[in-house]
Amino acid sequence: MADLNHVVLIGRLTRDAELKYTSGGQPVCKFSIAVNRRKKNGDQWVDEVSYFDIVLWGRQGESLNQYLVKGKMVGIEGELRQDRWEQDGQNRSKVEIVATNLQLLGGTLGGGNSSAGTGSGAYQERRGENPPERSPREPPPPGGDDGFTDDIPF
Repeated sequence: MADLNHVVLIGRLTRDAELKYTSGGQPVCKFSIAVNRRKKNGDQWVDEVSYFDIVLWGRQGESLNQYLVKGKMVGIEGELRQDRWEQDGQNRSKVEIVATNLQLLGGTLGGGNSSAGTGSGAYQERRGENPPERSPREPPPPGGDDGFTDDIPF
């Protein structure tokens, strides 16, 4: 059986993303997220927070860097990577998540405005598509084009 290394997280950025370039010119965007977990402690619910360092390589990191601001909710899909080095005669290591896919979700914590929009609107903006003219919660006009073809297989 093959090994599996796959991580999916949803959390909020703890600080603005930092974009750097390797000596070879490869963009690398680094940031960290906080993921909350509610658990019951006796009769009370308490929040337990975990922090994760994320690395996003290439054009995706370069183009999304401006939207990755403190408090922004994101969905991350990627894999764990362990970095090992020696410092002052001591072996050190750090585990990071190398993102293979990132989704911008919701707004920023505290209601701050983000130029990226929310949810799929940010995705459409990245792809250069026009945003929808009506609210996604608003039903399509009667007899109008709802964006679906009639070739539904069920």
